[in-house]
Amino acid sequence: MRVVYEDNHIIIVSKESGEIVQGDKTGDVPLSEMVKQYIKEKYAKPGAVFLGVVHRLDRPVSGLVVFARTSKALERLNRMFAQGEVHKTYWAITQNMPAEPEGTLEHWLTRNEQQNKSYASDHEKPGSKRAILKYKVIGQSERYNLLEVNLLTGRHHQIRCQLAAMGCPIKGDLKYGARRSNPDGSISLLSRRVEFVHPVSKQTIVVEAPLPDDPLWKAFSL
Repeated sequence: MRVVYEDNHIIIVSKESGEIVQGDKTGDVPLSEMVKQYIKEKYAKPGAVFLGVVHRLDRPVSGLVVFARTSKALERLNRMFAQGEVHKTYWAITQNMPAEPEGTLEHWLTRNEQQNKSYASDHEKPGSKRAILKYKVIGQSERYNLLEVNLLTGRHHQIRCQLAAMGCPIKGDLKYGARRSNPDGSISLLSRRVEFVHPVSKQTIVVEAPLPDDPLWKAFSL
């Protein structure tokens, strides 16, 4: 975990692959508790520290996570996320090249809770939700491609599922068709950039995540 932005109302951290945002059945210490501890120690806060979770990243994904430090910010951020007023940009490394260098993907996603997986269809099905994203190829190496993805909706495993449906599963993402896993168990998906109007100060906030400490990611930064 690395803190990349903080003020009185919000704190944005860059999570590492493998860290969980909120507690789950594994019992591993979640990112939310790490951030609370950071705030408690930095500001010598007595008693319980308030921290509101407004969105999540899948465990094998790295990059930016926004938390609220006040109830006012939490209420407003929840509304902003729900209304699509928080603009998130992701970077994904894929082995396959899309047929078009940029485009819009639209599917209907059906979530299977038991498998913790989503399935894409080109038409509406009972219980499915519409999913839209825009992608653009922004880098290439000898074997891999770097895609920039902008979400227009926020669905379960949306980027992973939709890129796989396009024939471009994310590197390391065995669940969605990658050929092999990454050595550290990550998938090569990064929550790279977040932009929104601050819920209290009304200033525009733009934050970028550092690239993972990995030779392939570093190669794309050159």
